[in-house]
Amino acid sequence: MTEDATADQLREALAVTALTGPFFDLRLVGPGRGWQQPADLDVAALTAGTARQLGTSELRVAASILHLGFAARLWSPVLGCVLLRGVVPDLSSLLVQASSPLRLGLGGRSGWRAESPDELRADVVGEQLDGFAARLPVPLADGLLRGNSASAMIGALGELVRAHPGLTNRATALARALLLSEHLGGTGVLDETGPRVSTFPAFRRSSCCLYYRVPGGGLCGDCCLDRVPTV
Repeated sequence: MTEDATADQLREALAVTALTGPFFDLRLVGPGRGWQQPADLDVAALTAGTARQLGTSELRVAASILHLGFAARLWSPVLGCVLLRGVVPDLSSLLVQASSPLRLGLGGRSGWRAESPDELRADVVGEQLDGFAARLPVPLADGLLRGNSASAMIGALGELVRAHPGLTNRATALARALLLSEHLGGTGVLDETGPRVSTFPAFRRSSCCLYYRVPGGGLCGDCCLDRVPTV
């Protein structure tokens, strides 16, 4: 049976996790001050703004990069809280500030204890990402969207391991479990025998986020492509 985390346990987990870096900052917030429900976000405007920042006229490229960034800002604090304090934040009260970059907060003070990291379900983040993706102004392939989520998850774990090398084994086991979940299944593989980024296994996703189509862009380190397409 799942045990609820206390408000103090959640507060401490969020505070400790935020020290890892800006992507790990998920704060407890009150109403107002620009915070809004994710469903109220003008995602079309955010996509257009991302396109301007990237210097691309392709909305699907901007939409993918915006989605990838949102995934990273969700996965990072959730994974940090789980691995550092054994707490899973409840994202049902998620609030968003439409700044650049996006800032995330929690309107509620609830979560649950995770006795082991593999108790984290991928749909904790996946449900939020599905809702965000549904409001993108252009359709993106399901494989690309789930690949973005996997890439963000692995990237967050890599940052955590760099900051806390003692987490390596637990973070690797958690990555394996999440990559077998319904939300992330088939999105890529960990190479636990090949070159490593810090002490965390390298990851190769089975889709492309389209970053290579950004002017001056190239292939990401986990891209499924071996070279930039010529057409």
